[in-house]
Amino acid sequence: MLAHTMKRRVVKQNNSSSGVSEAQSTDRVQSASSRCSLKTGVLAFLVIFILVPFSLRIRPELIQHLVYTHRIRLPFFVDLSRPSDLSLNHTINMYLTSEEGISLGVWHTVPESLWKESQGKDLAWYQNTLNDGSPVFIYLHGNTGTRAATHRVGVAKVLSALGYHVLVPDYRGFGDSTGEPTEAGLTTDALYLYNWVKAHSGNSLVVIWGHSLGTGVATNTAVKLIGQGVALDGVILEGAFNSVRERITVHPFTWYYWTFPGTGYFFPEPWAENKVVFPSEENLKKMRSPILFLHSEDDHLVPIQIAQQMYEVAASAQNAERVKLVSFDGSLGYLHNGLYRDPHLPDILKKFVMSL
Repeated sequence: MLAHTMKRRVVKQNNSSSGVSEAQSTDRVQSASSRCSLKTGVLAFLVIFILVPFSLRIRPELIQHLVYTHRIRLPFFVDLSRPSDLSLNHTINMYLTSEEGISLGVWHTVPESLWKESQGKDLAWYQNTLNDGSPVFIYLHGNTGTRAATHRVGVAKVLSALGYHVLVPDYRGFGDSTGEPTEAGLTTDALYLYNWVKAHSGNSLVVIWGHSLGTGVATNTAVKLIGQGVALDGVILEGAFNSVRERITVHPFTWYYWTFPGTGYFFPEPWAENKVVFPSEENLKKMRSPILFLHSEDDHLVPIQIAQQMYEVAASAQNAERVKLVSFDGSLGYLHNGLYRDPHLPDILKKFVMSL
């Protein structure tokens, strides 16, 4: 009886020992998992906070992919050679060579009154219509997506309905255009398109409309032309930013540079050191063209105060008769891209064109 009892006690001790071993094994697995998670976290920290900025330092070309998010080709699955798929039924797609090796995809939308006549017409017909005396707009878009973006199509439709021609290019690297974007390259593309339009439009008014990043391209273009003794007939700046007074807030690593104190000292912002300048404020001091600023009070990317500051600079350089600022109430919800939806916009544009 005693032996039997002792035997049972031994069995109980063995079971207890086995449970401890399993618990210890589980603790070791959990500890190893925690160490692995910690290592992963440290590695992610190193990549985000050290390697990415360091890469920008040693590989400046990476900056282009942060400022110009041209690889994000929204909307998806759109055939840019078929503008009619977006209800632009009086629009032709063409490709222009702005410089050797650079092919630009461009849409030309004729005035809505030519809708029926334009059906089935070729590129030569569209080019000839530029000389019909109707104003011609060159629309320079922002830093994301393609000429097929909803708000860009919306602007083209508004202008066409007013009886104007509209040319909407994709800069180099954007959409189906070749090459890689740089500030100098985008300005070259805009200059080329302007000269191409002037060569085909005779004495028609030519107005450049820049939106967001396109406002920087537009003012660069205007100043380049002034250097050649040419003043643009008119300039529209929608959602204009000013790199002198504000940080550009439209690339994916924006948060990094001003969330953590001191990082800007070690790793300059992507547009520092003259890599990306767009000196719009300085350009406005040199421009001698009528200018219309359009800005929504609820613009979530560029505060309305920036537009007001730039307006003051431009008005001081010229006068209040040649420079106008039209703001749109924030309650309308237009934000940065929605001004084309405003029912008063056609009258605003018509009045501006009539003043030229």
